[in-house]
Amino acid sequence: MRVPSLPHRNLHNESGVVLPAALLVVSMVLVAVGAVGFVLTARPSVEPTPVAKVTPTPTPTPTHTVTPKPKPKPKPVKRGQVFVEVYNNSNIAGLAGRVAGEAQAAGWNVVGSDNWYGTISTSTVYYPERLKREATLLAKDLHIGRLKPAIEPMRFDRLTVILTGQ
Repeated sequence: MRVPSLPHRNLHNESGVVLPAALLVVSMVLVAVGAVGFVLTARPSVEPTPVAKVTPTPTPTPTHTVTPKPKPKPKPVKRGQVFVEVYNNSNIAGLAGRVAGEAQAAGWNVVGSDNWYGTISTSTVYYPERLKREATLLAKDLHIGRLKPAIEPMRFDRLTVILTGQ
């Protein structure tokens, strides 16, 4: 039996190798896997536009400003309404009377003057706590630099001046 002949080909111009079918299938699978990997890992070729770094400006926290109520100005000292006693604790005769006259001339209500027996280091204006402002003004009027809270046996409804001649 004779095999029919195939059309004649020029074998000199064409060359090729016949591959088994299994090798062809494996090659196609590898090409497909490579293509999928390329698509999944591909990055865009366009570079991202640089974004200016913006530092947020801190928003000031609202503060509740409490405006303190202005303290009422203290009422002016009314010298004539404050009782003052003046005592001499020195060897200078008439010192209490002379200073009592100065206090009266400045407007203070001098209710007495006498001698003081005890040891006082320097001329002092003694005051009950409620008359501290008044004591400060009396000391200024009489040029006395020392003020102290009143002590027994002083009276606590008035200012007490004890003079030492210094």
